[in-house]
Amino acid sequence: MKPVIVWFRQDLRLADNPALHAAVQTGAPIVALFVLDDGRAPDRDLGGASRWWLHHSLAALDASLKKHLVLRRGDAAAIITTLAGQTGAQAVMWNRCYEPSAVARDTDLKADLVAQGVEVQTFNGALLHEPWELKTGAGKPFRVFTPFWNAMRAREAARPLPAPRAMTLQRLDGDRLDAWNLLPTRPDWATGFDWTPGEKSAQEALYDFLPHIAQYRTARDLPDRDGTSRLSPHLHWGEISPRQVWQAVRTHDHSDGAETFLKELGWREFCAQLLFHNPGMTTNPLDARFEKFKWRTGKKDLSAWTRGQTGIPIVDAGMRQLWQTGWMHNRVRMIVASLLIKHLGIHWRDGEAWFWDCLVDADLASNVANWQWVAGCGADAAPFFRIFNPVLQGEKFDPRGVYVRRFVPELAAMPDKFIHMPWAAPQPPRNYPAPIVDLAEGRARALAAFQALKQS
Repeated sequence: MKPVIVWFRQDLRLADNPALHAAVQTGAPIVALFVLDDGRAPDRDLGGASRWWLHHSLAALDASLKKHLVLRRGDAAAIITTLAGQTGAQAVMWNRCYEPSAVARDTDLKADLVAQGVEVQTFNGALLHEPWELKTGAGKPFRVFTPFWNAMRAREAARPLPAPRAMTLQRLDGDRLDAWNLLPTRPDWATGFDWTPGEKSAQEALYDFLPHIAQYRTARDLPDRDGTSRLSPHLHWGEISPRQVWQAVRTHDHSDGAETFLKELGWREFCAQLLFHNPGMTTNPLDARFEKFKWRTGKKDLSAWTRGQTGIPIVDAGMRQLWQTGWMHNRVRMIVASLLIKHLGIHWRDGEAWFWDCLVDADLASNVANWQWVAGCGADAAPFFRIFNPVLQGEKFDPRGVYVRRFVPELAAMPDKFIHMPWAAPQPPRNYPAPIVDLAEGRARALAAFQALKQS
């Protein structure tokens, strides 16, 4: 039989992989393909932390496929059309991506393959529901989360598909994974990453989290403990599907904590459909008024923020956690973003770009939508005049400074009373910087800038 090409992208798993499942159902030999579209990637190239994750995730997938994963590097559309011709493939199957340029590329590729006489089948393997399925009463895409969530919650998600019991894989020549140089060297800044990419690890992370999900509603805000699922990078790379997570949670628990966690999956879906319907939001604010907002350049302040040297402990702890582990606690993400955008007056795009490079769970839709949410210029956004006080946030969510001391060891001996404002201590630490911004002055400057925007 002529083979079927299964094009893996952000679906690096065997279970609940609709494209792979459909290919297996044909009974034909399968060419399992991954293309590194480096330099020509849709929307933007991978960040450094994402490249690290991808290397290890591809290695895990290749092992699951018994070393039959075909790796190619270059223009994905050209590689796939050429490979279809060389192998005489009867069909090419893939799970859909929803980023703007990916949609355009895949549409053109599908047309080229069909013109070549090759069948194309595409599937939803990344979301609970397609971005065009949930609409307002007026038939338009949602721009506010709560009604989106209500509509989504009332809709049943499809049951996940099992992993194939058996399949015939066709071996072809391809690139060596090591030759792609996805891992950092000189220096190897990923030595502190405590992650194990791959489908097996994703499943383990889910089932390690489920016994604690009842406490999630409150525990998710406390960075000094492991109260979150840590599933975000596994979900982004498709090592586990949202359908698998949804079903596991619904089966395991019906507590408030479980409902809160499911709502986080809903927010992920909301971000995806926002980007799908608003492709310009990767660079432009959804609230067009903010195109005239007066941002500060602040290169020195931006550098201090990226290095975790702002002199604001909870912020510096978060930025160092990001650099050291490739991840940051969600509550702290909001705090560090608020400081950059509002107290320092630096454009949200600068923060979003840093997160894109440093996060192992960097997802275009979620990253952009969440930065715009904090900036007050996105959909269902926190208003710009909502400005987090990082001292009060630290005292509320890390009251004993456990999180701060873990990532800012210069403050290890600081009394709890001053751990979130060491500049106020009788003897401020000499090896820790003074705050780069007066919080009251920064807040006043942000509110004045917002007032000027409203008046204009």
